[in-house]
This record gives sequence, C-alpha cells and structure tokens, in this order.
Amino acid sequence: MKISTRTRYGIRAMAEIAQALPGHGVYQKDIAFRQQISVKYLDSIIQALKTSNLIVNIRGKKSGYILTRAPEQITMLDIHNAFENGICIIECLSPAVRCDRVPDCKAYQFWNNLNSIIVDYFKSITLKDVIDKQIVDLDRLNFPSTSFLC
Repeated sequence: MKISTRTRYGIRAMAEIAQALPGHGVYQKDIAFRQQISVKYLDSIIQALKTSNLIVNIRGKKSGYILTRAPEQITMLDIHNAFENGICIIECLSPAVRCDRVPDCKAYQFWNNLNSIIVDYFKSITLKDVIDKQIVDLDRLNFPSTSFLC
C-alpha cells in the first residue's frame, strides 16, 4: 500500500485549515505558500475535500476555507477517502475484484486482518490528534516490536 501524494497533501491542507482562528477562513494561496504546494495542484486537492464535504468556502470579511466539522470529528480515514476508494493493501481484498482463490487461500486471513488493522488505525486518529501531535505510540497498541523499513 502506498499513500498518494494527494492524500498526504490533503492531510497537510486540512491541518492548515484546522489551525485557523475560529470563524476565520484560510485562503488557498496561503495554504499553498505555507505547505509549499503549487496553487494549481492544491486546487484539485481542495476540490476533492469540498466534494467530500470536509471543507467549505465562506465568503465575506473572514472568507476562505473552513472545516465542516470540528477537527476531533474528522478522522484520517475521512481525509484518505476523499482521495482514494477506501484502504485496500492487496487487490484480492478489493470489493471490485473477485478472487477465485479466496476460499482456499492460506494467506487471505492474514492480509484481511492486516488491512483491518490499518483501517482501524486510520479511523482512530483524528485531525485534532495530528495537529496536536497526539498520535498514539504504537507500543501502546500491543505490537511486540515496531520497526519501519521504508
């Protein structure tokens, strides 16, 4: 599984918007400048976030983009799903693919469980957690050893 650039930039844009003063919008050009994302590329990201009803553009004195919900009510899965069709680490787990080997596959349950763990993790982390840097230490999730190879 690889997280797309659009998803990564979408999380960064959402964090920028979430940190705005209450009732004040954030301009797209300001997000682009602070996050070093081209305005043109950010435009497609903003559009996906709007289509997913995560942000709206307000007009007037305090115009710009605001969140449609509080940061603690927006999960990383919500943001991810604005750009991708769910999380699926291997093709045979996709609802769009019918794998004839599933009934006899010895590894299917392993992949399905791993996919569920990833989905649950994305659901468990809110935008507020990200901006407050309150991400749960993986050791507290009862994983015996955590090492990253990427």
